[in-house]
Amino acid sequence: WAFTGHCIYSNDCERWKTGCGNCPYPDSYPAIRRDATHWEHRLKQRAFEKSNIQVIAISRWMERLAKQSILNHLPIHHIPNGIDLDLFRPLDRSHCRAVLKLPHDARLILFAAADLHDPRKGGDLLEKALKALPDAAKVNTELLIMGGSDSSELEDLGMPVHSLGYIQDDLLKAQIYSAADVFAFPTRADNLPLVLQESMACGTPMVSFDIGGVSDLVRHATTGLLAQAEDAEEFARHLATLLGDEKQRMELSSSCREIAEQEYSLSLQATRYLDLASSLIAS
Repeated sequence: WAFTGHCIYSNDCERWKTGCGNCPYPDSYPAIRRDATHWEHRLKQRAFEKSNIQVIAISRWMERLAKQSILNHLPIHHIPNGIDLDLFRPLDRSHCRAVLKLPHDARLILFAAADLHDPRKGGDLLEKALKALPDAAKVNTELLIMGGSDSSELEDLGMPVHSLGYIQDDLLKAQIYSAADVFAFPTRADNLPLVLQESMACGTPMVSFDIGGVSDLVRHATTGLLAQAEDAEEFARHLATLLGDEKQRMELSSSCREIAEQEYSLSLQATRYLDLASSLIAS
């Protein structure tokens, strides 16, 4: 949003590189009644030209975009957000399933979104992917849904569905991630998704699309599997692969936790900010 004429996610539009105007997505959040995107872009550019600020991007993707934008004359740093690794950590799967009243022997796919109907979160893509799963992958496979809106459209997929509702308690979230075998994240646009960080910290392998900053977290064949954007069939193949290979899931799970500890601790985030502040004070 800092360098566009109005939108938070520009999708496939790159008009922010040339000054916006003639906006192709006036209804994207935050929606606009009239197209003043060129003027808003110019106002932002003038403000940044007079600013002495440091820019921090939380993903490599956002860092790349910022360097192509009206921010490109400013110092741009990459400092990802950290996560509480004592709270979000791998928990005993059997215990978590017992607490959540989930089947002990089923393979569980988890999907989460604050608003399940938000097109950006890709609920429709997940529906297509689950319908495209081979019959063998659907045997003894169930879906967990964590989110705050009606999930009825995902309940006719040929597998049992457990709708957990909107979860605020972080310990309960950690139990849900730990209970799942795979976390499915069919996003259309995201920066550094918190739910992926939470899943990674809990050691739950992920399947997502190679979009935005997702690849910072979902590292193909290391912490999960990545499909091409919008390709629900490839997404389904990746889900089937992980559901059918417990050894690979365990290997990815170990890598998830290891990378979370190495790169996404709160203490490391704090150290990076302190180092930046110290360098600015020194200069």
